[in-house]
Formats: sequence, structure tokens, C-alpha cells
Amino acid sequence: MPDILILTEKDLRACVALDGGTVDIVAEAFATLSGGKAVMPPVLRMDMAERNGEVDVKTAYVPGLDGFAVKTSPGFFDNPKKGLATTSGLMTVHGVETGHVQAVLLDNGYLTDVRTAAAGAVAARHLAPEAMDTLGIVGTGMQARLQAQAFCLERRVDRVLVWGRDPDACAKAAKDIQRLTGRESAPAASLAGLARQSQAIVTATAARKPLIDTGLIHSGLHITAMGSDSEHKNEIAPEVVAEADLFVCDHHQQSARLGELHHAIGAGLVPEDMEVTELGAIVAGTKPGRTDADQITLCDLTGTGVQDTAIAVHALKVARDKGFGTVIAN
Repeated sequence: MPDILILTEKDLRACVALDGGTVDIVAEAFATLSGGKAVMPPVLRMDMAERNGEVDVKTAYVPGLDGFAVKTSPGFFDNPKKGLATTSGLMTVHGVETGHVQAVLLDNGYLTDVRTAAAGAVAARHLAPEAMDTLGIVGTGMQARLQAQAFCLERRVDRVLVWGRDPDACAKAAKDIQRLTGRESAPAASLAGLARQSQAIVTATAARKPLIDTGLIHSGLHITAMGSDSEHKNEIAPEVVAEADLFVCDHHQQSARLGELHHAIGAGLVPEDMEVTELGAIVAGTKPGRTDADQITLCDLTGTGVQDTAIAVHALKVARDKGFGTVIAN
């Protein structure tokens, strides 16, 4: 058995950052997935309703990479009340030649946070309006902060408005976003006000009932919805999916099973065989992204195993190059 490299969250934070290079890595993974070259099974999820928690397991084989990752990602939504992060978890990286474990990445959810934010940046790159001044962030958690950072990598933004149900959490998130992005940031008095003033909106919540309905939509608006990653989560009203000029998702089958498309199909507003543009097809240039300043575009990000494999293999390579981690000899 080969030796196994153990990498801590501290190691991995020193190896991977939310920057243009990471966004490119995730974009390339999307292109491989949409091109039909990757192997990605459905998400394995276990719900623990009495604990207000869930555990997801994701994986994918991406040809061209010398490893593949298997990720275990718990989400326990009462954790903030206990002073703990909602998400945690780890990844194992296996060699593609033998399947043997090469490394255990004890990232505590860090790599998931970064790859999720990077996916938002890919969506912004291809779908957000070129001319904009205000970004709306719906949500007050870690991903809300990271999505704002990611968006600002791809578009010039003068102001970020933040809306959340808890005014104190909203004010803190706005303060953190201003510090992280250097853009003026402030809490929005209402969700309607945020939508009216924003040219792009990112929703980053665990909502179970739609937050964005057709009354909040206007010409030229882009929405990235990244909170719906299981059947019971729903941030975007099904009518918005039906009425958007361009609906994009990270993976068609997954969006139809777990994401915003799932709810639109269930409501009978779009057919099960609705034509869908995958984000990777836009990256690869086989499908167009935003083509008109007045288009209303919607991107549903459910989170894919190809993102996990791509960022894990990258992190392991950087860690090896820098001599990070602890080797466990077998």
C-alpha cells in the first residue's frame, strides 16, 4: 500500500485561494462534464431531520486528472447557534491507476466553500451583465460572503446590497463583504428593494420556500441560485424558471432531480424534457451565454462532484510541491 498524505485545513488554506486560477480550474471541470467525458454518479444524501442536518457524498472521475476525489460533506443547520460552522467534512483523493488512497484532505468544508464560490464566478463570467453597478446578495452565511468575492472577480461592482431575515446577521455580513471586496456594502431594507436596485442577484440560502418570485424580476437581471442542492430546498419560484429568457445549470439531470428545475417541473410549468443549457457548454463555446443586455438569465448551481475532484487534485498537487502535510506510512 502506498503512503498517504494527510493535509489539514491550515495546509489547504495555504494551497488554494478564491482567485482567477481557481475559477479557471472549476470552469474547465464544467466543460469536461458537459462534454460528456466525465463520469459523475448521482449525489448520495442522508437526511437527519431530527438533527436539522444532512450529509452529502459526491465524487467524479475527470479524464486528464491523475486522481479522483470522494467528498463527505455534512450540513447541520443549527450549528451557528452553537458557535459552529454549518458545514464541515473531508475529501479523500484516490489515484486513477490503482484506486488507492493518495491523500486525506481534512478541509473542514473549506475546499467545498471555495469551489462553490468559484462556480458562482464562472456563472458571473458568462451570464452577468457587462454594465452594472449593484450586486444583490440574498443570505448572510459564509457562502454569501464568498459569492460576493467571487462575483467581484468577474465584474466591476460599485455596491453590494445584502438581505437576510436576521437584521443583525445581515449587518455583519454586509460589513464583512465590504472588508473582503473593497466595495461599498450595506443591508437592504427589503428583498424587493434589493432586487429593484440590482443588476445581478446571488441567492445563498437553505430556503425551503421561494424567495425570488416574478414580481422581483426586471429586464436585464441575472440570478445565480446556489442554495437548492436537495429536493426540499427552493430559492426561486417555479414561474421564474419558466419565464427566464435563458435557464442555465451546472448539470441538467441534477438540477431536474435536486435543484430549481426540479420544482418547476413539479409545478407543471416546464416539461420534463425542457431544453437546458449547461454552464460547461457555455464555457466550452458550444452554447451561448448572455447575448443581450435585456435578457433575464438564471443559473442554478446544485454543486457537482467534478468540482470536488478538480479542486482536490489541484490542492494535492500544490501541497506536494510546497512540501505540506504529514505522511502516514503504510
